[in-house]
Amino acid sequence: MKPLIKLPTAIAANIEYVLCDIDDTVTTEGHLTAQAYSAMQSLHDAGIHVIPITGRPAGWCDHIARMWPVSAVVGENGAFFMRYDHSARKMEQQFWTDAGTRESNRQKLDLLAKTILAKVPGCALASDQPYRIADLAIDFCEDVEPLPESAIEEIVSFFKAAGATAKVSSIHVNGWFGQYDKLTMTKQLFVDVFGQVITDLQEKILFIGDSPNDAPMFGFFDNSVGVANVRDQIHRLQHLPKFVCQNRGGAGFAEMATYLLTTRK
Repeated sequence: MKPLIKLPTAIAANIEYVLCDIDDTVTTEGHLTAQAYSAMQSLHDAGIHVIPITGRPAGWCDHIARMWPVSAVVGENGAFFMRYDHSARKMEQQFWTDAGTRESNRQKLDLLAKTILAKVPGCALASDQPYRIADLAIDFCEDVEPLPESAIEEIVSFFKAAGATAKVSSIHVNGWFGQYDKLTMTKQLFVDVFGQVITDLQEKILFIGDSPNDAPMFGFFDNSVGVANVRDQIHRLQHLPKFVCQNRGGAGFAEMATYLLTTRK
């Protein structure tokens, strides 16, 4: 991983889309700081599309799409995207699977949750689980005492044994039924919202994240960036970001935004 300042200024100056994880990338220790939100607003004001690509639930994503300075949001690790049209005052939603499939998967996930909670001491349903549509989030350090690596791997193994996809974030293990992830829905969003094939925009897109569920994005994008705490997750990452910030969390996100905007001057 190279320092962020090694991202060529000619490329940085022409970035039109910033795709970003939320937890521990835009946020810092669970808080959205004024510094990070201001950086997001500055990118937006400069004409750069900010698009969170998150594992957070549909309920949160509705709020984010409406009230943050973003162009769209991908939620629940790629289960859907949401985009709010402010002029029409209308929310656009697109899911990876149909309503019937989502309902069937929900029933299977609810049964799986009971098994995991009974078998892995100390874990819990994520506090935002009631607002989720397509996945199951098991908390291993957000609102519970941090669990050891062995417990996290055990949670992952229960998902995989049930035939579900499992991804580890910085706070949760997320599991779902379906062949999608953050990257697949991001590709779909660009076709449906921007009328663009994402592979044609490599030089205009920057992705910034910090955790294992960001690995597909790190591997795909040429301009992939990790905030400094990505180093805490190296042992879990299949793909590393090409560049890394000096600062952690929201301060790293703000560092990235400042770098992009400075090169434009």
